[in-house]
Amino acid sequence: MIRTAADGGVRRVIFDRPERRNALTRDGLATLRTAVEDATEPVVLLTGAGSAFCAGADLDVVAELDEEEAADFARLGQSVGNALAESESVVVAGVDGPARGGGVELALACDLRVATPNASFAETGVKLGLFGAWGGTVRLPGIVGQGEAMDLALSGRTVDAEEALRMGLVSRIVDDPAAVASELAESDHDALTVLKERLRDDAPTEDQERREAEAFATLVGHAALGERDE
Repeated sequence: MIRTAADGGVRRVIFDRPERRNALTRDGLATLRTAVEDATEPVVLLTGAGSAFCAGADLDVVAELDEEEAADFARLGQSVGNALAESESVVVAGVDGPARGGGVELALACDLRVATPNASFAETGVKLGLFGAWGGTVRLPGIVGQGEAMDLALSGRTVDAEEALRMGLVSRIVDDPAAVASELAESDHDALTVLKERLRDDAPTEDQERREAEAFATLVGHAALGERDE
């Protein structure tokens, strides 16, 4: 259900259940979390096998859950999102094909979302009497703004790659997300880790600025500036 492969400085983590549009069970979520936590490469690329990115939760699994189990399932999905966000690697969601529900939410937890022209996004839970509970209601407003988040979540409508780019849901439309990941992996690993940490810091401004200066000083102490290309 989850397959990984190393390619230079990139760890590819692949949703590999194409017959179910890469929908995730509990085991799939747990395996995904482990794959992300175990990655040591500077960049992790999250992609889907077949024609979809990820359809989110396997609805056959959800249908069998009682309320306590459903809360546990939601918390498991949230823990995967947190693992993506907290990874020392830069995590790129390479969305090619449909991302639905939990698939959108996992992409939201990534540091960078890039889409191919075939990508599409929808929070379809509302049409089933549900909603995405893998951190989507927390992250979506911060990424696209409150108005766009309300529109996407309450309508359940599908947006294509161009509209996703316009609203800030993705940052680029590319033919090959792997090329973006490889480009990032060419940068200094320590600098990537520090930048991710700084950009995700939500402490008061004074604390952020102090940490920024300290992190910059640490990098300067380790950087081989004298060896740079002229």
